[in-house]
Amino acid sequence: MPQQYSVLFLPDNVTVQVEAGESIFRAASRAGIELKSTCGNKGTCGRCAIKIKEGKVRTQEGNIGARLRRTGHVLACQTLVAGDVVVEVPKDSRLDEHQVLLAGRADQGELVEKELDLLEGYAFEPVGQKVYVELPPPTLTGNATDLNRLEIELRKKVPAGHFHIGLNNLRRLAEVVRAGDWKVSATLAHMDGLTEIVDLKPGSSSTQAYGLAIDIGTTTVVVYLVDLNTGATVDQRGGYNKQARYGDDVISRIIRATENGGLNELHTAVITTINELVEKLVQRNKIDRADISVVVVAANTTMTHMFLGLPPKYIRLEPYIPTASEFPPVKAGELNLAINPDAWVLCFPAVASYMGGDIVAGVLATRLAESDALTLFIDIGTNGEMVLGNRDWMISCSCSAGPAFEGGGITFGMRAMKGAIERATIDPQTYEVEVQAISGYRPIGICGSGLIDLLAKLRRAGLIDRTGQFTRDTVTPRLRQTDEDTEFVLVWGSETECGKDIVITESDIKNILRSKGAVFAGIQSLLKAVQLDVHDIDRLLIAGGFGNYLNIHDAIQIGLLPDLPVEKYAFVGNTSVKGAKLALLSRPALEAAQELARKMTYLELSAGSSFMDEFVSALFLPHTDLSLFPSVKN
Repeated sequence: MPQQYSVLFLPDNVTVQVEAGESIFRAASRAGIELKSTCGNKGTCGRCAIKIKEGKVRTQEGNIGARLRRTGHVLACQTLVAGDVVVEVPKDSRLDEHQVLLAGRADQGELVEKELDLLEGYAFEPVGQKVYVELPPPTLTGNATDLNRLEIELRKKVPAGHFHIGLNNLRRLAEVVRAGDWKVSATLAHMDGLTEIVDLKPGSSSTQAYGLAIDIGTTTVVVYLVDLNTGATVDQRGGYNKQARYGDDVISRIIRATENGGLNELHTAVITTINELVEKLVQRNKIDRADISVVVVAANTTMTHMFLGLPPKYIRLEPYIPTASEFPPVKAGELNLAINPDAWVLCFPAVASYMGGDIVAGVLATRLAESDALTLFIDIGTNGEMVLGNRDWMISCSCSAGPAFEGGGITFGMRAMKGAIERATIDPQTYEVEVQAISGYRPIGICGSGLIDLLAKLRRAGLIDRTGQFTRDTVTPRLRQTDEDTEFVLVWGSETECGKDIVITESDIKNILRSKGAVFAGIQSLLKAVQLDVHDIDRLLIAGGFGNYLNIHDAIQIGLLPDLPVEKYAFVGNTSVKGAKLALLSRPALEAAQELARKMTYLELSAGSSFMDEFVSALFLPHTDLSLFPSVKN
């Protein structure tokens, strides 16, 4: 049996027992301490820096910056336990609570979120419901089976093509109807002409019936608890996707899924995330989890595969083929979801390997395919996913924006958590900086929206040129040369939560330029594929967590988004979960989602050279072709 050692984490004062050879990163996870990692524990991102205060460890090579190495830090994922150990975990290495987009954003200036009347144009026909029926007791002459008599009474209240009952409920049926003196409350789920009896309770139990609308994002997970009788959202919760410990991007997670036991770990991580959110909803609202009869999930193609436990291996290998793009209903019990085990779980269809059900849900929720207006729908994250079209046609694409917008590959980059810088102002004369951090905390890093804002402000103050290089003739103690790079100090260490100078480096700026260039190149590629110009766009819808906190003026200034009148832009919030809720409340909407996925043409950007040409042209501020950005040029 392997030797066991104790690992004490400070300042948490939490101790766990681990086997010899286990990484400090995995030990921290066991202790309930989530560390940052964008590389999936490969030792390349340098995010999980910790200090060994006491004890014996074996440290492997990893990509840790000289600044951290000089202060005695090592990477948790590359440090293996070889004896009893005491570990200090810095604040800036911790994965803290996210700023999760549950629905939409409040007014942030002249741009207000476009409110969506979810059921407009769709009948209120929930996928699940609860029905109370009274059965005539059997007699010697009226000797129909219990199941037949139940179906007869249910048909009087519920139009259904065919009823189905699972073995679990069929085994319970005889005792349930007799315990209720032939009065029964049946929880039902409907789809494609089939009605399944999900749960049975004796007597006139509560008529409460609930469903879950779930958005599984690469970074965060959002769950809506929905009253299927009224259509109201009873409550909502969100949190970070526990798969993050295996890497920030889907490629890192796909690679992990191909390793021994990796797929099960990733599947378990997302199920655990959902179950923890559901537990909070159930406890807070004092409901019976058995009354949750149906779940609708919207997620990108990779997240859907991992949620269902499907191998995602071939999604990342040319020619990029997923196991499936349309997914059959499955039972909650098959997935170990902590609700009624016979509840139906329905997943939105995908379009392609990198165009998933979350985007289909967004198109459904925004009614893009029901409008004559030429609309560009964009959801920006580690991938920039976009759909261009109207009621007559739709074309879509996905470009790899990289992890920069989530803080990956940036020296002090971080996700949208407390202490993340999200806004900055720079005095063009003195170069003094004022920052605004999430939740009013002392700064600890910079999130994606802060990076966009900062890049625009650096350019406006004349601190960087169009290529993203610092102007060398600028005189300020904030601009300094190190052995590794040129950097600009945003916040001095005495004013930060981590006690370190928070800087942005020239390499950081190059990474942001590559990310913004990929998104704009995707937009240009879509437009050119259908021989249209950016000015042909009638409206531009910004969805998702990153987009929700984006400053449109700054995004145009750096060339991330097209130079269009600001009134053409609208924020539509978390359309993934909104689309899931719409499908939960309307069977016609759920059917429409299937058609939308089939109707959407997918443009594979890796085929041909046009995207790469557009990408290279977009690696400047705002672009090599200034005629595309007249407001910035002027």
